[in-house]
Amino acid sequence: MQPARALAAALEPVTGQVYFSPECHAGYAALGFAGSSAEVDGVAMPDGPAYFTSRGSVMGQVPGELVAAAFAVFNPAAVIPSVTHGWTLTDAATICAARDAGAIAQLQRILGDEPAGLARAHELLARATAPLRPEGRPLYAGLRSLATPGTTLGAVWRMGDMLREYRGDSHTASWISAGFDATEIGLLSELYWGLPMRSYSRTRAWTEADFDAAHDRLRSRGLVDDTALTPAGRAERERVEVHTDAQMDPVLAALGDDVDELIGILLPWGEAIRTAKGYPASGPHDLADLASGGRP
Repeated sequence: MQPARALAAALEPVTGQVYFSPECHAGYAALGFAGSSAEVDGVAMPDGPAYFTSRGSVMGQVPGELVAAAFAVFNPAAVIPSVTHGWTLTDAATICAARDAGAIAQLQRILGDEPAGLARAHELLARATAPLRPEGRPLYAGLRSLATPGTTLGAVWRMGDMLREYRGDSHTASWISAGFDATEIGLLSELYWGLPMRSYSRTRAWTEADFDAAHDRLRSRGLVDDTALTPAGRAERERVEVHTDAQMDPVLAALGDDVDELIGILLPWGEAIRTAKGYPASGPHDLADLASGGRP
């Protein structure tokens, strides 16, 4: 698999676990949010307003319109009122602290205070994040503005989250520059991952009318038929991923041959987190691996 994608896949459960952490959900509930809304296969799902407000808080106490723009793939009609409500319950610094504390607490509970390879992961992630610049990357820039947690595990969590959001911001830049909007990239991505159209993208709160219009636009461009990607559509969607990968070149250059070592440290951590129900057993990153010829 392409090294930038392999690193993203290995990092995802270690950092993305923040959205499923019971410790995070409890922290948000203490601030007045609803806590976890449901469990899926034993994994606690996030409350929508808590998710939008906590993740957006890394950029400061910004309006929902800005959060929707930064997250990019969600319907603003869901994001804006969620964030507006969130700011009636708490402020950015408080919920951001709860986010950090809950994410690090879940890592400690599952991996322990000093999981195997921690010091080396810290060294490699510091190298990986050192050359990254903030231009056009609001979520990465927000994380970069925050203080680093005081423990080595906390620092690894912060740098991992920075890399995750840097790639996410880069991915957004890639698909908007390719001329897609949020509903279009949602439909293309789930087909690219091998999912039925309008399955995963439903989690982004778009309406059937939104999907109908996006489907028609993609069909008129020859990128999809009624149920699947055309060869041209698959090539266009892969091009978005290739352009995203290219924006990770500074990370790969900083790591050099040590990228495989970092992946080797992260993979067993991620497996432990999945086994402990701290992150879903499989998700879009796994499907994307398969779509690009990577491991299951």
